Amino acid sequence: MEYRFLGRSGLKVSALSFGSWVTFGDQIDEDKAYDSMKEAHDAGVNFFDNAEVYAEGQSEVMMGNIIQKAGWKRTDLVLSTKIFWGGEGPNDQGLSFKHIKEGTEAALQRLQTDYVDLIFCHRPDRHTPIEETVWGMNQMIKEGKALYWGTSEWSARQIRQAYDFARQEHLRPPLMDQPQYNMFRREKVEKEFAPLYDEIGLGTTIWSPLASGLLTGKYNDGVPEGSRLSLEKYDWLREKLLETESGRQKLNKVKKLAEVADDAGIPMPQFALAWCLKNKDVSTVITGASKPEQVQQNMKAVDVVDQMTPDIMERIEEILDNKPEPEANFRSD
Repeated sequence: MEYRFLGRSGLKVSALSFGSWVTFGDQIDEDKAYDSMKEAHDAGVNFFDNAEVYAEGQSEVMMGNIIQKAGWKRTDLVLSTKIFWGGEGPNDQGLSFKHIKEGTEAALQRLQTDYVDLIFCHRPDRHTPIEETVWGMNQMIKEGKALYWGTSEWSARQIRQAYDFARQEHLRPPLMDQPQYNMFRREKVEKEFAPLYDEIGLGTTIWSPLASGLLTGKYNDGVPEGSRLSLEKYDWLREKLLETESGRQKLNKVKKLAEVADDAGIPMPQFALAWCLKNKDVSTVITGASKPEQVQQNMKAVDVVDQMTPDIMERIEEILDNKPEPEANFRSD
């Protein structure tokens, strides 16, 4: 396993990490989740990603139980949670200091740990001033309930606003964002965030590297039984990915990409993951799986990055035809 620094910090995270969105509590039970997490841990994964909203908290409960059962050293792990959607009460959502504090403490109980290494603001909160959110996250670090804080799907402007306020008030600034990034979603990571990597040392823990499974190639001939898109609660995602004109265009590109992957002798899931790993601004690629065999295959992506030659990358660009143009000018005000 390769380990990369998370932004401008001394924290090292495995280049491939493991997340529980969709799978834990929705697709698989705790026994299967244990097998998948153990496979990832055995492969060298140290970062395990979670959120208070995943399976309405049950994902954190399962992960906490698995860590206890496995007996792994807490110091060997980098654990995360994300705060925003905590429940139905009027103060159970958002990024007010009240919900940040109560949501964090509830997540720690479910995970059975005294602290998380990373805590994310799961989305921007238009009802709460960024200043309050920064103070709240800084307080979680001050209380020892989190070590680093960051954002998820925030804009570069919002991140910069939070960073500048934190520096002004001598508080801990955001360290990382968790954006969606894959062959079909490139704008934010490759263009919008580009100035932030050097200017503030932003790290990235990217999600959906396989575009909800589309880039595995498994949907090229329909929706397999038991796959994510076969689940009733993900009808909306199936319609978006497979039943729209945009989705059909992407599917056609996946079929062409599969030919390039075949020529390179790389299975399509590893091919798509390795493409993400080629980006030096990606700190870690969050993978998910419903069975240990998928984890085992995904982890091999680290070994094929060097096979993604300039010629192969050029063929990919010709198929995708979506490389973002560099930002002409960037201002944080």
